[in-house]
Amino acid sequence: MDKMDIFERETKYIFHTYDRQPVVITKGKGSKVWDINGKEYIDCVGGIAVCGVGHRNPFVVKRIKDQLDRLMHISNLYYTDISVDAAEKIAEISGMDKVFFCNSGTEAIEAALKLAIKHTSKNKFIAMKNAFHGRTIGALSVTYKEKFKKPFESFLTDACFVNYGDVSKIEEEIDEDTAAIILEPIQGESGVIVPPDGYLRAVREVCDKNDLLLIVDEVQTGFGRTGRWFAFQHEGIMPDIITMAKGMGGGFPVGAMAAKNDVADFEPGDHGTTFGGNPLACSAVLGVIEAINKDNLIEKSEKDGRYFKEKLIKLKKDVDFIDDVRGKGMMIGLSLNKDANALVSSVLNKGALINATSDKIIRLVPPFVITRDEIDRVVSYIAD
Repeated sequence: MDKMDIFERETKYIFHTYDRQPVVITKGKGSKVWDINGKEYIDCVGGIAVCGVGHRNPFVVKRIKDQLDRLMHISNLYYTDISVDAAEKIAEISGMDKVFFCNSGTEAIEAALKLAIKHTSKNKFIAMKNAFHGRTIGALSVTYKEKFKKPFESFLTDACFVNYGDVSKIEEEIDEDTAAIILEPIQGESGVIVPPDGYLRAVREVCDKNDLLLIVDEVQTGFGRTGRWFAFQHEGIMPDIITMAKGMGGGFPVGAMAAKNDVADFEPGDHGTTFGGNPLACSAVLGVIEAINKDNLIEKSEKDGRYFKEKLIKLKKDVDFIDDVRGKGMMIGLSLNKDANALVSSVLNKGALINATSDKIIRLVPPFVITRDEIDRVVSYIAD
């Protein structure tokens, strides 16, 4: 295979909705991937925070292969044992009661918004400035960036936006039509923005005081990414509804919305999906949970994420192009005073994948199985 041929055929046959890096990835294992020419890269993008347990994790691969020999699809018109098993595990690790399976993070957000409207009979949401919740119409309603929303704004649900991290601004926007507050426990797409300590607890108190639902978007932060199963657990709160996707399938497309019993008002016909909760997706979820538990990957995410962050803080003192280092666990953001995309290209040429979420922001979300030696190498690539 020739990579230029791949580039040309991609241009001809695929919608140009992504600006891709000039590399064709053909294989992955653990924290590494290889391109069409056999060149090795340390992966600090992880499929955009998807491959937390590593590429081709053996627990996930075995679960999917075993399920392939049983059943791939039957639809939600019938019971399946594996969907019940996966939902039960998710309830155990999240503290939620009911789970709705779907196929992606944006679908999970759509389900959460619909559930909040159904439960409250209200349709206004308070969301955060710089939030990203997805690109479908409902999810766009609570996503902040103008570039995502402008062409579709006449279709959007009622939402207002307040400063992330400032509880007082939330209280100013609450009125009789407000159904819920929706937020990311750490803002990912905007550059790994970590709120002040106690912020989530304060938001929970505002919701309780005003009889509002709290929707926590854990699509990027869930399944060990920040050193807990879910990032809201750092503050010991309990949301009413959470959304999840990305890391929960280890690379297999799957998402879910989970809720407490007292708001789980969906009835047959209120919402649905043909593929959501299919046996292969649920087998992947069980494989991810098994891998995390057996290999202590949440602890590794927390400890090695701290190591990665400390190395970058030390680097900041030695170079003049890093303005800030922030994050939790294996979710780290760098603010730069130079072109982030140029740094992405430079690091790619040296042998690692990193991601620019804007012209000045780098996001690092590697698999939790990355080694400290690999972390050191990535830091050296960024430094040079």
